Amino acid sequence: MPLHLVGENIDKMRGHRQAEAGKLVQLMRGIYVDADDDIDQTVRTHAVRIAKYLYPNAYLSAASAVLLGPMRDGRLFLTGRRVQRQRIRTLEIIQNKAPDHPSVAQAAVGDDMGEFRVDVSSLRQRFLEAFRIRSEHAASFDEDMKEAIAARLIEEYGSPENAADAVFKLARDNDWLAEGSAAERFLKRKPAAAVAVPNQAALDLIVAWHGAPIGNLTHDGFEWRWKASDPDGPPLVRQTTPGRLPPFIGSLLSEGWLNRVLNSPDERAELHTGKRYMSNITIVERASELTALPADILLTRLNTFTANHLFTGSYAGPGRGSIQDTFEQNLAKIFATGETPRLSGVQIKAPMFLDADGSLMPSTNKPFTHILKPAGTSGFEALPAIEWQSMELGRAAGFIVPAIALVAMPDGMPHALAVERFDIRTSLDDMRRLALEDMASVLGVRAEDKYTGTMERIAAALRPLSTDPDADLLLVLRRALFAWLIADGDMHLKNMAVLKIAEPRRRDFGSVRMAPLYDAVTTRVFPNLQSDHMALKISDKDERLKRADFRRFAATAGIPAAAADTAMDELAVALAHGLDALALPPPLADGSIGAERAAQMRDIVRERLATFE
Repeated sequence: MPLHLVGENIDKMRGHRQAEAGKLVQLMRGIYVDADDDIDQTVRTHAVRIAKYLYPNAYLSAASAVLLGPMRDGRLFLTGRRVQRQRIRTLEIIQNKAPDHPSVAQAAVGDDMGEFRVDVSSLRQRFLEAFRIRSEHAASFDEDMKEAIAARLIEEYGSPENAADAVFKLARDNDWLAEGSAAERFLKRKPAAAVAVPNQAALDLIVAWHGAPIGNLTHDGFEWRWKASDPDGPPLVRQTTPGRLPPFIGSLLSEGWLNRVLNSPDERAELHTGKRYMSNITIVERASELTALPADILLTRLNTFTANHLFTGSYAGPGRGSIQDTFEQNLAKIFATGETPRLSGVQIKAPMFLDADGSLMPSTNKPFTHILKPAGTSGFEALPAIEWQSMELGRAAGFIVPAIALVAMPDGMPHALAVERFDIRTSLDDMRRLALEDMASVLGVRAEDKYTGTMERIAAALRPLSTDPDADLLLVLRRALFAWLIADGDMHLKNMAVLKIAEPRRRDFGSVRMAPLYDAVTTRVFPNLQSDHMALKISDKDERLKRADFRRFAATAGIPAAAADTAMDELAVALAHGLDALALPPPLADGSIGAERAAQMRDIVRERLATFE
């Protein structure tokens, strides 16, 4: 499984030509692999060689200096001139800043391309690295590694005291006094005389994926720790910042309305009370709880009970009820139990199950197969209608869109929108494992910072992660253009995602692709949003975008100019045709507020299509 590095075993033009011919796949600038190879395995096999090529002045550190390679979860630790991280498929290269006076040694590393020399942290320095405060590099060491290094240092220097003196000298040279003191205590420690009293506020949670445990998430009352129980499995959960909740887990937690309903003071409380989440994740305290929770498998399709875009089954969810209650209060009641799946996102929504008889009911103790998005209040009553129209125009523009239908609601409420999940299995025999990871998680950004990214950052993170980067980068360009043309000001980092699929018994994701379109909605038709801008900047702009801005983005993302122009032209033509051919269901043509807002939206799209140049 050869690796092709420009300037080492292939020249730039030959690499480019072979990539265009489909013989090679470009992972990032200067790095190619054979298209027919297991790309993830190739990257893991040559992880150190790739790191040396990208960062020739850096050296292996932390656990990678011990292993002389990546950890089982794909993380490779370096130390160099600056702090940075780079993901390439299942490999994540994590670099921290070097101390002023590093102690470095040389090691030999071999792969199927031969042996080469690489700089690594010396024994003394890697021991100090294990005691750095709030360091991801330090967290990479397990107790066995620290014990082994300590034993080796004691052997070399003759006694724990001499080893501690040698280590502390290096610590003093680099102003790592706290680390030196901790390392000294470890080397000179005595066996514990008494058993520690446990903190009863501590949490030890089992994280399962498709019902099978993949790791433990613990909180000692101060910070989070993640430990994978199956390090050889697909790398789904990663703790990128020591002490903080892994971004993938954080992306599953509730926001907005549901967060207020759950009244959880912090993420600890929510994870302690919730059990079921998106992406086929369950989080429980006891393994026995896993068998009692239903598997989310899509056996009844929404299209089976849809006519003229309206749901023809029976709605068995909450309504307004008595005059003292509101719909929101009744909807909130279904979240009182941990058996009800939790949903992220600010918008009011409910997890639902569609049974074989066409009954759409809350998914408490039932499979979670569909999402219900009811109408909002205070001027957002038309939200389901506008989202339906946005999604259908997306379908016409050529995007993959899940099945959707407008649902008649009880008690005179406006129609809601039902959306079919696309991230779950579709039959009892389906043994694939699926996960939806939004771009906030991919970039390691907190949910509250989901509006702070750029389309360029998404493209840079996607190229080394996707299993078809050229197609997905073109899709990101089209998604950005579509959001602009329909005036969607809410396409933030949590409203774009990759869908990861692992085949049975595989240790990696065979498919990592941009997810289907979801949560697309024209925002400019709602109160106080008439001047809404793009949520994420593109070419440093979020308003008055022109074709030239999208061309600049394409050039930055490495998309050929001809392919970018063709994609933009085809999308604009398809969207215009879809707009003209759109068959409106009654809720969008009955003179209601939803119909008025939908007509206003169509005018906005026509105007933007006419002026896009």
